[in-house]
Amino acid sequence: MEHFVIVGQKPLSGKVYISGAKNAAVAIIPATLASEGVCTIENLPNIEDVSNFVLALKKMGVKCKLLDKSTLRIDARNVNPMLVSQEILKDMRASYYLLGALLGRLGYAQVPLPGGCNFGQRPIDQHIKGFEALGATVVIEHGTVKVKADKLIGSNVYLDMASVGATINIMMAAVYAEGTTTIENAAREPHIVDCANFLNMCGANIKGAGTDIIRITGVDSLKGCSYAIIPDQIETGTYMIASAITGGDVTVCNVIPKHMESLTAKLSEMGCETQSGDDWIRVKSSGNLEAANVKTLYYPGFPTDLQPQMTALLACAKGTSFVTESVFPNRFQYVDQLMRLGVKIKIDGRMAVVEGPARLTGTEVIATDLRAGASLVVAALAATGITKISNVHYIDRGYQDLEYKLSSLGANIQRVTTNELPTVVEA
Repeated sequence: MEHFVIVGQKPLSGKVYISGAKNAAVAIIPATLASEGVCTIENLPNIEDVSNFVLALKKMGVKCKLLDKSTLRIDARNVNPMLVSQEILKDMRASYYLLGALLGRLGYAQVPLPGGCNFGQRPIDQHIKGFEALGATVVIEHGTVKVKADKLIGSNVYLDMASVGATINIMMAAVYAEGTTTIENAAREPHIVDCANFLNMCGANIKGAGTDIIRITGVDSLKGCSYAIIPDQIETGTYMIASAITGGDVTVCNVIPKHMESLTAKLSEMGCETQSGDDWIRVKSSGNLEAANVKTLYYPGFPTDLQPQMTALLACAKGTSFVTESVFPNRFQYVDQLMRLGVKIKIDGRMAVVEGPARLTGTEVIATDLRAGASLVVAALAATGITKISNVHYIDRGYQDLEYKLSSLGANIQRVTTNELPTVVEA
């Protein structure tokens, strides 16, 4: 069992470099299975979800070779859709992307029902709706989703909600459908655009990604390509928030500032100084933060994946803040762990009322999911004393080299493998 041990109240300063986007990587890796050539994916984050996906692909007969720490060559010409590993993929939400990629290219796929972080119901009904609209048959039995089609025909698909996963999955399958497929009320997140750009590099004909209407004209085959993944929007935001909560001065590099506009605006509203250039954002904070209201929305709104970290920040702001979670109904399950650190918060359905500024004090807490774990790290950076965070394997799913990057900014953070707190010398 590994833990993070953090001595708080160390203002962060310096530069930090952002890795490739987790949410783009876990879509583009399975998307390579739609290609009949060899693909080279660059700027991959070195995280647990990527490693598990690569292992699962190898079990399916896909040749994967790591060319360097962040570059992977994938040859899926001999992929066997019958060899999907239930054990490796059962805990990964993004495993469902194998359905769209394999259905489009081979006409058949079977994948375990998706797992991932447990913070509320996340059904795949919109995925199924799209596959069936293209002419596929979908059966769920014994915890496995099976999709099959002799031939896919382009169709109009209206999503009842702007589901990111369904948008990507339907898009991947529709690449091979005869005629044109139109996805209406499509999600617009940056990693959807990234996946569409990758598929287009392979020879697909996808237009409108990044808008609420995507049109896909089917093609006969996809070739291989080389493609670099965009920077991680959520990792970027986490370091921006970490700078704000510690009264720091951090420049976050290798980013796309436009992707961060909803957060940048909110930090400015709270009293932080923000600057940005072509590929960097600087966040400078005096530590004197003002309360703000946050409502999560689909892109370009405030990301739900930054809501837990933002809630930790609002706990340190002067006044009453209101956080409304409009994407996932049960995403406040982590709050009891934040309260152990001294956060003053009340939950009323999809709204959290946060009273600040709270005096945060280090203690032992447990990460319950990926972004919940990140919120505990952020809060621990501002807390007095020592915080011990367990279940850090959740955090490893989405953050590359977290403790090293934070240490480079001046944080006092260690990864330990013992059940005992180490002797920590406060610098």
